[in-house]
Amino acid sequence: MDGTASVHLTLAVCDYEHVREIAQGLVRADGITLTPLIFPSIEEITFRFTKSLEWDVSELSFGKYISLASQGSAPMVAIPVFPSRVHRHSAIYVRGDRGIRTANDLEGRAVGIPEWAQTAGIYVRGFLAEEAGVDLTKIRWLQAGVNEPGRAEKVELKLPAGIRYEPRPDTSLSAMLASGEVDAVISARAPTAFAPGGPVVRLYPNYRAEEERFFRKTGIFPIMHLMTMRRTVFEQHPWIAMNLFKMFEEAKRRCFNRLRDFTCARIPLPWAAAIADEIAAGYGPDPYPYGIEESRPTIEAFCRYAHDQGVTHRRMAVDDLFPPEVRATARV
Repeated sequence: MDGTASVHLTLAVCDYEHVREIAQGLVRADGITLTPLIFPSIEEITFRFTKSLEWDVSELSFGKYISLASQGSAPMVAIPVFPSRVHRHSAIYVRGDRGIRTANDLEGRAVGIPEWAQTAGIYVRGFLAEEAGVDLTKIRWLQAGVNEPGRAEKVELKLPAGIRYEPRPDTSLSAMLASGEVDAVISARAPTAFAPGGPVVRLYPNYRAEEERFFRKTGIFPIMHLMTMRRTVFEQHPWIAMNLFKMFEEAKRRCFNRLRDFTCARIPLPWAAAIADEIAAGYGPDPYPYGIEESRPTIEAFCRYAHDQGVTHRRMAVDDLFPPEVRATARV
């Protein structure tokens, strides 16, 4: 970039190791001056950004973004930077006294969800339907806050025929799970009713093995959140999208270099460097890819899941989600 004045942007993102150097100002984007706002969890970021667009660049739930984009009402533009990717077979909590041993045992049951459009739930229902053959219309879905009452959907849904969905603002998923009003909960955040020695257990106790099997079969590494920016900012300065992408890539590269450093303990876990190499052996040289082509199977599956479940109002294609400026990167 030349010596012209930089564009000042505010950035809201969770506290991740792979964005740490951005927050510290050690990794910068050309032509951009950032004021980073670091949050402990995604819920507040998503609530405030979808409601009021309080900052220029924001981490956002993939489920919320794809729903808004499908309605033609998204006041934000996405960048293919995915700060949170998490396999979600671990996110199904069941009462151990209800005879639920397999995914198909969820049929005929009451299942709690924090939001129908929560990204984790979209993936879980997707693999339940496609991989396990679960009929989602045979489940009674109760929507409530995970550990507090009053949570509501943040986007307009277009639920398929046959889906039985009931908001319960008066209670929480944890309370309903503890009382037995629901038989299971699907949630990214663990309900407080899930405690050692208690009646609530995971449907997949050995969830890592299930997730590894799922990844080997499908190539899907679930994207939970992506980075977005206010549409008005992007339209005024379209070049900032790729510059931000490059900034996040560099911060992630430095993070993996730290994780693979045997010189000292960069994170307080034994064999962290060996674990990083082990994961890279299964996932490739970049086990946590940004960019569209690197994640196309995952994004295509999410578009399909979201449409089939009525989170989106029309079937979205991968390229519908990102502007042309970030659909490819320069190679040397």
